Amino acid sequence: MPEQRTAIYPGSFDPLTLGHEDIARRSLKFVDRLMVAVAHYPTQEKARLFSVQERLEMLQECFADEPRIEVTDFSGLLVKFCDRVDVHLVVRGLRAVSDFEYEFQMALMNRELDPELEMVFMTPGVEYTFLSASLVREIASLGGDVSQFVSKPVLDRLQAKLAG
Repeated sequence: MPEQRTAIYPGSFDPLTLGHEDIARRSLKFVDRLMVAVAHYPTQEKARLFSVQERLEMLQECFADEPRIEVTDFSGLLVKFCDRVDVHLVVRGLRAVSDFEYEFQMALMNRELDPELEMVFMTPGVEYTFLSASLVREIASLGGDVSQFVSKPVLDRLQAKLAG
């Protein structure tokens, strides 16, 4: 029986957008199993809207139809998490040149820390290239309609969180 190819798709996912979902689902074309991993301590300082637990729940709801996607969380260095779960392939999304510069630098540093770790960069579908979780948070917090940018479970949680 051939070895199962597993990748990790790490991120803050605050909230999960349709762009994130697109990359996760499309990555299943080249991996057998995908671990979508919510980072406890983001490398880029951003204001958080949802707790890690709430983000995990949203991810589980949105990927409930896909048994090959596993939802988990991690803290500390990504390379140490990858080593601990024995996965050496990481999927990252790229939308713009600014994403590339940051991700390229992180990929090189991660390779220094763990030469066995491989990074795969994916671009989202064209309809999601402008989309970011921080933009979704900002629009939603200002009362804008974000229903075209997130799945129904995420929209419901956004509306409940911002109404309270």
